[in-house]
Amino acid sequence: MRLFVTGGTGFVGRALLARCESDAISVIGTYRGAYPYLPMSHVEYIQADLTDQLDGLSDHLRGIDAVIHLAARAHQMKDSASDSLTLYRKANVTPTLALARCAAEAGVKRFVYISSIKVNGERTDAYTAFTEDDVVHPEDPYGLSKWEAEQGLHQIAAQTGLEVVIIRPPLVYGPGVKGNMKALARLVKRGFPLPLGGIENKRSIVSVTNLVDLILLTTTHPRAANQTFLVSDGVDLSTSDLLQYVACAGNTRLRLIPIPVNAVSFLLRSLGKTIIAERLFGSLRVDITYTTRQLGWKPVSSIENEFKHMLESWD
Repeated sequence: MRLFVTGGTGFVGRALLARCESDAISVIGTYRGAYPYLPMSHVEYIQADLTDQLDGLSDHLRGIDAVIHLAARAHQMKDSASDSLTLYRKANVTPTLALARCAAEAGVKRFVYISSIKVNGERTDAYTAFTEDDVVHPEDPYGLSKWEAEQGLHQIAAQTGLEVVIIRPPLVYGPGVKGNMKALARLVKRGFPLPLGGIENKRSIVSVTNLVDLILLTTTHPRAANQTFLVSDGVDLSTSDLLQYVACAGNTRLRLIPIPVNAVSFLLRSLGKTIIAERLFGSLRVDITYTTRQLGWKPVSSIENEFKHMLESWD
């Protein structure tokens, strides 16, 4: 099998290429800017800015069995619809559809697109979960751009016969991740009492190991063609649960102080910190029943192992 991978130097992309190297899967990977010094015998790198540089790409796509499209403008907490939608469309919609057309013209069989659970929406309650059949409800420019790209891909599939696979992950974590997950882990490691006890929300997350395993499976599985899949570790965690897992993985004593959730959530929202309030106290669950049934897939690594490896990567 021979793959073409965009975004290979990103968080998920690096894990994907490492898995391909381990499995002796031949890959062409794209990069922007400086050459990525990631010595892998089964990976050939080409420089390409997919937002404005597609000339000659069809030559690299000939003989490719599947494209895995990871490259995207990532979601930013401070983005607003007034100044971001055009940028998201330029980065996440236009190049995605152009790449898919190039792939179809070059005879590529399958196109795997890594979308986002934000296409479904921003929240569930603690007792329900998003499914792949839900009516979509993107609430920000990032989620909308991902949904528009999905729609365009389905149109290209219908016109050309290119097999399209959509994967919508929730929060992805694992070795090398940064952002909020690393900040929370740093707080836990310092041993300070945290006013985050008694939170009973439920959020789905997925380790980069499990996500990569599903991505590679969908490149060849006959029942993946033209389907949409949700993915998670199969276990939903409250914010308090997540902190407990981090503490256990790092052999750190955790001191959580119970808080009046409604009051703190109201305070954060009043201060314009709605997104932070949602992530700390809100629920976002995904149902992976269809994914496991359709593909015979299940998470290959446990939350305990993944948190342990994540903390080790920061030492």
